[in-house]
Amino acid sequence: MKNKICTTIATLMLFIPWTIFPLRTFDWALESPVAEIMVYSYAAFMIFSGVFSILSYTRGKVKNKWMQFCTVINGIYAVGAVAIVAMGISNSF
Repeated sequence: MKNKICTTIATLMLFIPWTIFPLRTFDWALESPVAEIMVYSYAAFMIFSGVFSILSYTRGKVKNKWMQFCTVINGIYAVGAVAIVAMGISNSF
């Protein structure tokens, strides 16, 4: 049961970061305070999903092929999100 729940959560976490693209079509989403908050919120979620997938795979011992795929993709998302946050911090100074 734990395997299916963790795999389902990791699968849902694959698609949620892509919802930023439809949101960015609105004018209010491109204004200064909202845009930064939205990008950093998505970055925090992507980091969380990467950590969740990695911990589920290693410590939770949810080791199936689909979870392996989700762990790789969510790990890539997490690395990209860390890079986005680092660029944002370096631009603020």
